[in-house]
Amino acid sequence: MQNIKCVVVGDGFDNYSANVMVDGKPINLGLWDTAGQEDYDRLRPLSYPQTDVFLCCFSIVSPPSFENIKTKWFPEISHHAPNIPIILVGTKLDLREDPEVVEQLRKKNQAPNVQHSRKLD
Repeated sequence: MQNIKCVVVGDGFDNYSANVMVDGKPINLGLWDTAGQEDYDRLRPLSYPQTDVFLCCFSIVSPPSFENIKTKWFPEISHHAPNIPIILVGTKLDLREDPEVVEQLRKKNQAPNVQHSRKLD
């Protein structure tokens, strides 16, 4: 059985393992959900060796969360695992149009810019 190690960077820490079939072949998918807190900055890279792919997660309703991708996660991964693929994952899509969330973002001048278009005759 082929093993695939996938490291998730962000908040929290947990490990998951699942056996899945891909193209008729059994695969053991290991998800390593690493701790994003600053206290773990020295320990987190210890989980990076033999990683097949990284998932960089951010909240689409939190501009600072996306900024962390650019300033923290991408540089850290590029330094410790320079040739490993990275998949960028936006979370909380369901909150993008939530009136309370949009209002909170608007108060910080960070509201989403939603553009609508219509077909011209």
